[in-house]
Amino acid sequence: MKIIVSAGGTGGHIYPALAIIKKFQEKEKNLDVLYIGTHNRMEKDIVPPLGYRYEALEIYGFSKTKIIQDVHNLKLIREATKQSEKIIKDFKPDLVIGVGGYVTYPVIRSAHKLGIKTILHEQNSIPGKSNIWLSKLVDLVCVSFESSKSYFSKAKRVVYTGNPCGDGALDIKAVSPDTLGLKPHKKLIIVVAGSLGSRTINEKLKPFLKLIGNEDYQVLYIAGKNLYDDFIKDTTFPSNVKVVPYVDNLNALMKSAYLIITRAGASTISEILALNIPSILVPSPYVANNHQYYNALDLVNLGVAELIEEKNLKADVLQIAINELINNPVKYEEMVHKLKNIKTTSSSELIYNEAKDLLK
Repeated sequence: MKIIVSAGGTGGHIYPALAIIKKFQEKEKNLDVLYIGTHNRMEKDIVPPLGYRYEALEIYGFSKTKIIQDVHNLKLIREATKQSEKIIKDFKPDLVIGVGGYVTYPVIRSAHKLGIKTILHEQNSIPGKSNIWLSKLVDLVCVSFESSKSYFSKAKRVVYTGNPCGDGALDIKAVSPDTLGLKPHKKLIIVVAGSLGSRTINEKLKPFLKLIGNEDYQVLYIAGKNLYDDFIKDTTFPSNVKVVPYVDNLNALMKSAYLIITRAGASTISEILALNIPSILVPSPYVANNHQYYNALDLVNLGVAELIEEKNLKADVLQIAINELINNPVKYEEMVHKLKNIKTTSSSELIYNEAKDLLK
């Protein structure tokens, strides 16, 4: 089997794409993979070292204010589409999979024009305009949230597969909290706002960490690589609080967590769902279409998470929200039970199976 996978811009697109490729490799002994990404975003550094053939397109996202730049981008899109057509003709794939980022637009469009079977994967609950438009061309749309289906009313077929990012979390061996000096038998709450952290979240939650010294749980607070020094400067935290700049094996540690407090990016959501961890989600209000809020709302509606908007995040508000779960085992176990019932098959496996059906 020969496949082209295209995704770019952020880890939220790239890592699901790599999870899909990994599953195809497990299933197809003679798989030939070509990855199409951008010439200047993070995928150019992540993908080639993994041994995949890589083709780069020069293409940029649109700006709402820089008109001259957008006019130039239109020209680049046309050139990228021609380049995509040539790449596809030369490679002769059986299937082209788009996993997000503006680089997928010329790739999927070209594959459709050339009569190649196509699949689109959407990670967020609210899709971007590009994916909505592309959904009219592809043979199949795979979504990470059931609620996303309504946005793809003009697609040939839409299936709920979940987000493949969570599959990797399942395969990782659990790591005990005592590796970070935490107590393995005490309820662990992890607070993280991404590898870089969030200055706003740090400012809002430092008072929370000072407030919980008498609580019967422990908190691992991941402040962010570039924010850690400022965060701990001239500050003493209670003995049940551990502050670190970053955790390399966070997924492995999450397996020991009782509760996680985090942003609501698509990859994070997929890992929470895969590991069946109840969560308190604080969506970033600085993302396109406010999609993190709707990602979080989807989990709230499923009864597996709580939501606190950043504007409402305060030390006492978070403490109350945590205690309502810590002190209410019935509610907590209901959340865990609902998490376990959301899906039973890995997302990448579902996508692979759908692809095989498509190619029959």
